Amino acid sequence: MKFIGVDLGWSSGATGLCCLEYQAADASLRIEAMACQRAIADILAWIDDHAPGHCSAVVAVDAPTLIPNKTGMRVPDKLAHKYFGKYHAGCYPANLGRPFAERTIGFGQSLEDRGFLHDPILAAPKPEGRYQLELFPHTATIHLFQLDRILKYKKGNVQERRTGLTQLRDLLQSTLPMLEPSLVLSGEHSLPIVPERGRAIKAVEDQLDSLVCAYSAAHWWYWGMDRNWVLGDRSTGYIVIPTPFGRRP
Repeated sequence: MKFIGVDLGWSSGATGLCCLEYQAADASLRIEAMACQRAIADILAWIDDHAPGHCSAVVAVDAPTLIPNKTGMRVPDKLAHKYFGKYHAGCYPANLGRPFAERTIGFGQSLEDRGFLHDPILAAPKPEGRYQLELFPHTATIHLFQLDRILKYKKGNVQERRTGLTQLRDLLQSTLPMLEPSLVLSGEHSLPIVPERGRAIKAVEDQLDSLVCAYSAAHWWYWGMDRNWVLGDRSTGYIVIPTPFGRRP
């Protein structure tokens, strides 16, 4: 079973990618690959390489791939603000009038064409098949790391962003190996180092966000609705949020 995280560039920016492979013998996950791509064709080719058509897999995308509303906010966006606003984790509103809508919806459709279906309300744990989910890393990290506020690594000067990104990396490294399923981090399966400066910081940010998405996909598959929230549904759009500690906003 594979779990792919996609920190999608909503317009034309870079996209972070992470593929985790599940080891049934010890219920663990290992990093198979991490990368950054820009063109949609290259992103889909990377997914095809790591989860070809015969492979059971879950793809978790940090982007609104289902947008039914012409204006305003989707139901999951409103719910994210309701439950996570106090953590500074309200998500960006999506509607069909936004300039990114065609790209993000089209990406979700391309995944559906590859057999990755939307089925967020998991009826039974550990299903075989191919699924796609929408994730929002900030809400996921609030629950995964039991935070009182989001980690602020996306804005600010280089040093502020680097400090926040280092905190994210440290929490990923210390927490995910302790959860179930556990993420094995050692040797070739280690996390990228946060660079000192420059554009390389953004590349690592995208990759670490994609890891949050990939791990959240595995958590959804492993636990089903016992330890995951779903804000919204297939008709309104939705966001899946892992809740390993049963945390309530």
